[in-house]
Formats: sequence, structure tokens, C-alpha cells
Amino acid sequence: MNRCTQRARHPRGDGGLRRLDGLLTVLVALFVAPAAAADFSAAGLYRGLDPFGTDSRVAPAPHQRWEPDQPLPPVPAPSGAEVVPPAGQVLALPELTDLALRNNPRTRQSWYAARAAAAGVGIEQARYLPLINGTYNWNRNQTIAAATGTEIPLQTRFGPGVTLSYILFDFGARASSLEAANLRLLAANLTQNRTLQDVVFQIETAYYQVLGFDALVRANELSLKNVKTSLEAAQRRREAGFATIADVYRAETQVALAERNLASSVGGLEKAKGQLATAAGVPVGAALRVQGLQGPPQIREMTEPVATMLERAKSNRPDLIAAQSQVLAARASAEATARSTLPSIEIAGNANRTMFGDNRPSADAYGLAFNVRIPLFSGFRDTYAVRQAEAQRAQAEATRDQLFQQAQLEVWQSYYDLQTSASTISSTEVQVKSAEQAANVALARYESGFGSIVDLVTAQTDESTARVQRVQAYFDWFVAFARLSYSIGMNDIFSAAGTRP
Repeated sequence: MNRCTQRARHPRGDGGLRRLDGLLTVLVALFVAPAAAADFSAAGLYRGLDPFGTDSRVAPAPHQRWEPDQPLPPVPAPSGAEVVPPAGQVLALPELTDLALRNNPRTRQSWYAARAAAAGVGIEQARYLPLINGTYNWNRNQTIAAATGTEIPLQTRFGPGVTLSYILFDFGARASSLEAANLRLLAANLTQNRTLQDVVFQIETAYYQVLGFDALVRANELSLKNVKTSLEAAQRRREAGFATIADVYRAETQVALAERNLASSVGGLEKAKGQLATAAGVPVGAALRVQGLQGPPQIREMTEPVATMLERAKSNRPDLIAAQSQVLAARASAEATARSTLPSIEIAGNANRTMFGDNRPSADAYGLAFNVRIPLFSGFRDTYAVRQAEAQRAQAEATRDQLFQQAQLEVWQSYYDLQTSASTISSTEVQVKSAEQAANVALARYESGFGSIVDLVTAQTDESTARVQRVQAYFDWFVAFARLSYSIGMNDIFSAAGTRP
């Protein structure tokens, strides 16, 4: 068994023994190994040393699992929601949106990021003020006179002091750094605005999913009721001798299929409710009651051309403007980095009072200096710092261009998704009406003995499919509407025209 394996078995409490063991290892390696090995090398020596036992704090081998040697920090539950709706309150979309904006952790995250950026501006502004430090020194020493070799009596000195330094001129390095900080603050504020839009889009999508699955549950309940009616009709006809057992089996199969579809839609509704609660910033199991649509959904036609939508996205999307602000900030940072390699003029001052432990009087000292700092050589650090800043500027520009292309694609796709879903809704309404009439006729014909069970099952399947397609078409339209508003950077693309649908 090697030494590393032995150390891995030590409990955490024997850290002192491990350090002593590591010290002995170092001493042996330094004094014994060189004499015993002719090919001694520093690389070979230090490669095998672990005086602090750090190897024991990782997994012993790449294929083995790491086991903690102390309790892991517990993960606390999220802080309570800022706003909790009263139990049983029915929430419409505006109330859900307000709830999400107040409770969703992403809004706090982006807000604190903006506050941190604002503090960064203050840090840069502080460079325009003098730097003042206070000191208090105490020392006690005994020296020997260099000429005579005699001991000088023990001396105790103490006293306060103050130093001041201020940059008078630096070729605009501070101004460029401050400009970069202000632009980063602008980007952070715009990012917060975009985060609010993210949360609004998230809550809208979850809300429409709840409404869609609720409508799907009701459609599947109606389908189950209809196929049960068909099963009862098949059983009556078989009892009367006008149908075979195959008709009953076929009807039972349709009932089982309808029950499965209903159970699936009920499960989807519960999942959508959990997603809605999470988007609203409340516990996932919170029973949020949402207000359904009052009457048939009002679908509005999109009259603006897609080119107009694309132009609106360029000026309305906060993340695009934030990306441009990051580009400008990177340029200002690159300029500040380049100017930091130029000379600077500084003023420095100090004042000290020295008091003695014996009866000698205290002494005051003052100083004032003007310094010209000229960077001559930093081991090529400044060269690579400027190169890094330029690369970061180019990276910010590429990020902005990529986001711009993605935003254009999002507007384009959501615009035509909205157009397609709007045209689909009218056709699904006609399809549902025709399928309902065909199913009623097929049931009447079967009960009167003129139709077959195959015709009835086919008609009821078409009816159920038509209802599901209608629900999906309305859901697609609302989601496309929310996505188009989000991709443009607006809360409502119809806001200028009045109310939302």
C-alpha cells in the first residue's frame, strides 16, 4: 500500500498528524534522497511530494467516486414569495403576471446585477478623488553604533501619520474606465428589462398551457361520454339480436382509448399547473386558480407586414440594445487599457508625528512630492492586456451580431406561426361542426339499425380529433402571439390598437 493511500484513510480530525507526516516527508526527500540517488532532480522530487495531504481530499482514482469527509452544506429552500395570493382567489392573466414579476427569482437576480454594475460606476468615480490613509506606528529597537560598536540605549517610538496620493493627469485612462462602467450599467439595466419580459412571456405561456389542457380535458370528457353512449347502444342492439359481440368489443375499445386520452390530458393539466406555479414564484404544489376565457377566444388578424415587425425589434428589444452597450463598454475598456500604458502625473504627501518613550519631545515630519510615473517595461504585460481588451471588444461585437440574427429569426418565425395558426382556427371550427353533425347522424343510424359500428366509431373518432385540433389551434395562436410580442420586445403587439385578445 503506497503512502498516498494511507493518507486517504486518515479522518479529517488528524490534520496535525498529516502536516507532521508531510514535514517529515519533505525533510527525508531533501536530505536523504539526494545522497541515495545519483540522478536526483527537482522535478522528480516535487512531483511526488504532498506535504499538506491535498491528495487525500480528492477521489483516490479517476474511476472511483469521491466521498466527502465532512457534512455537506445543506441547500436552503428558496425565500418565501413576496406576494402570496389568498386561498381560492381566481387569478386572471394580469394578476398572474404581477405575481410572477414580484416573486420570480430571476427578477431579483437581474436587479441585483444592475445594482452591482451601479456600484462599479461608483468605484470608477472614486478614482477622481484623492486616496488618504491613516497610520499609527509603534516600534521598539536597540541598535549598535557602526563607528564604535557600542550599544545604543533601547528606544521606543510611536505616533500617528497620514498619507495622501492623487492622480493629476493620466491621458484619459480614468475617463475611459468610467465610460465603460456607465455603459455596463446601461447594459445591466436593459438586461433587467429583458428579464422582466422573459418572466412575462414565461407566465403567459404557462397560463395558455393551463387553459389549453383544461379545454382538452373537457373535450376528452365529452368524447368519453359519446363513446360510452355508443357502447350502450351496441349492448342494447346485441341484446335485441341486431348486433354481434364484435360491435360491443369495438365500442369497448373506443371507451378504453377515450379513457386513456382523458387520463393523459389530466396529467398534462397538472404538469401545466406546476409550471404556472413555478413561473409565478410560488411553490410548485400551490393550487393556483386561474380565470378561463370569457366566451370564445377573440382572434385578431395581423395587419402589419413582417418588415415592420423586424424594424420594431431593432429599437424595442432591450437585450439587443444591451448587447450594443456591451460593445461600447468593451471599446472604452480597450481604450482605458491602452491609455494605462502612458505616463501619469501624481501628487503625494505625508505627515507624521513621532513620539518617544523617554523624555525627548515629539517630532513632526511633512512631505510633498510630484511624481511622473512612466511605464517602461512590465514583462510584456501591458502588450497582452491591450491585445486581450481588443479581443474582448471583437467578441462583444460578434455576440451582438449573433443576437441580432437570432432576434430577426425569432420575429420571422413567430410572425408566420401567428399567421398560420390564425388561418387554421377557422378551418378547425368548420371541421368540428361537421364532425359533430356526422357523429350524431352515425349514432342515430346505428341505433335505428341502418348504420354499422365501423361507421359510428369512425365518425366519433373524427369528432374527437377535430375537437383536439381546435384546442391545439387556439393554443398555438396564443403562444405565437405571446412569442411574437416577446421577440419584438413589447408586452403586447396590439397595445397601440387597444385591448389584448
